[in-house]
Amino acid sequence: MFVSLKKRVQFGRHCVQVKVKYKRFLISLIAFSIASNAYAASLPDDCAQLIVALAPDWNAVHGRLYLLDKIGGKWRVHAGPVPVLFGKNGLAWGSGIAGQDEPGLRKHERDGRAPAGVFRIGEVFTYDSALPPGADYPFHQVTEADVWSDDPRSPNYNRHIVIDPQNPPDNYSHEKMRGGDFAYRWLVEIRHNSDPPVPGDGSAIFFHIRRGVNRPTTGCTTMAEPDLVRLVSWLHALKHPCYALLTKSDYAAKWQSWNLPEPNLVGLK
Repeated sequence: MFVSLKKRVQFGRHCVQVKVKYKRFLISLIAFSIASNAYAASLPDDCAQLIVALAPDWNAVHGRLYLLDKIGGKWRVHAGPVPVLFGKNGLAWGSGIAGQDEPGLRKHERDGRAPAGVFRIGEVFTYDSALPPGADYPFHQVTEADVWSDDPRSPNYNRHIVIDPQNPPDNYSHEKMRGGDFAYRWLVEIRHNSDPPVPGDGSAIFFHIRRGVNRPTTGCTTMAEPDLVRLVSWLHALKHPCYALLTKSDYAAKWQSWNLPEPNLVGLK
């Protein structure tokens, strides 16, 4: 979830039409995610790139992240461990490919927790006009017109939308995607609560640049900029990348049933 730039905009009675950014990539991603969730709560077979982050426990704000490739049917570590930060209040079960049916604490809007489970990776958003060398992934160059709806009352809740920044809609709550904050130069969408969004279950969950080694987030996963740029450079759309965020004990208990890499590959015995 974005930090600091969130604000509620109220402008008289003048409304402008909000245009939702639907792209072919996201349409196909949503369709496939719905189909995947209908049949199994585990890592999809087509996922050949996996980001794994592990937290010591449910209240942890620090963790370790790994990038893994599936080559010839076997998982191999591409990079890691990388230090990362989670929500200021730890983790809670999110809604994605797997995790939404687990008992325990659930992710909610503004709870300060990062969503745990398995998720598809969505689009990359950047201040730059191009991705770093090596990347082959859908991206959108953000401007002041790009926002992410965090208002559970909105039909566009937890969606990227484009507004007229000079004439925002009445009574519209959103989070800016570009406002001069270095931490948002690279945003990689983690598709929590996306298919479709449930009002109040959490919005605007991303990988982004950390603000400091001990500065947790309101729900995102953050890391040093070089580590995030390496992650973006590594992404390939045809490999259908996913993200698994779990506590160490939950990973050890669920890796087989959720079709995840062997624990020794992510630093577990």
